[in-house]
Amino acid sequence: MTKTETRYAIDPATAKTFDTDTLREHFHVGDLFGEGAISLVYSHYDRLILGSAVPAGGALTLDAVPETGTPSFLDRREAAFLNIGETGEIEVGGESHSLDKGEVLYVGLGAGPVTFKGNGRFYILSAPAHRACPTKLIRLEDARRVEMGAAESSNERVIIQFLHPEVCESCQLLMGYTQFAPGSIWNTMPAHLHDRRMEAYLYFDLPDDARVFHFMGQPEETRHIVMGNEEAVISPPWSIHCGAGTAAYTFCWAMAGDNVDFTDMDMVPMESLR
Repeated sequence: MTKTETRYAIDPATAKTFDTDTLREHFHVGDLFGEGAISLVYSHYDRLILGSAVPAGGALTLDAVPETGTPSFLDRREAAFLNIGETGEIEVGGESHSLDKGEVLYVGLGAGPVTFKGNGRFYILSAPAHRACPTKLIRLEDARRVEMGAAESSNERVIIQFLHPEVCESCQLLMGYTQFAPGSIWNTMPAHLHDRRMEAYLYFDLPDDARVFHFMGQPEETRHIVMGNEEAVISPPWSIHCGAGTAAYTFCWAMAGDNVDFTDMDMVPMESLR
């Protein structure tokens, strides 16, 4: 079973008028990772699709999705699949790939149907593509690691880059995840913007009784969305994106837009935030 929800783009002036429920309706993505189902959210920000596949010991196939307007999901798209659960398998292009927790499979344009098997919990990310790049399984040891922050500023963390020009060729999709040391809670602070690219976050490995306060909005008028474990948030190009948790956590970040330059960002001075 595949279900797809469409989220339309919202301009910053309109977003300023939203109450909590309306803000969540447009930007928060909950109820992911339902067992035995593929769940997708089609965002009109750079046409990014995010979602999940949880085969729960069986098999699920991602193929025709009417919202893409193509016979098969990857006919005009590329995708990345992150396993956040137990070991699982992904079959695509006549090959089977086994993914342990924390590993990523990149699949390029035109690869055909994708089948998920086993006990994995797969986070799905997909963006439009204009050229085909090779399918690649990226193990943890093959990813690029960047250690940042400090315990004194509550943001000691490691950024693990998977879809990055130095690790895996892609058309426009960038992704990886950031893990926090115990006692560190702040992500992406100081905050930044990149008006040329949208972004999406998935928060996971968060205790059930903990929450992350995700901050968004224009720098001079911010908003927050309270996030639970295995919940995602859509970040528009005009919005900052940062957060603080009540416990350590991991978040998967993904970007789509004009380029694959990871450092293409416009920093926001702390004193400018309101």
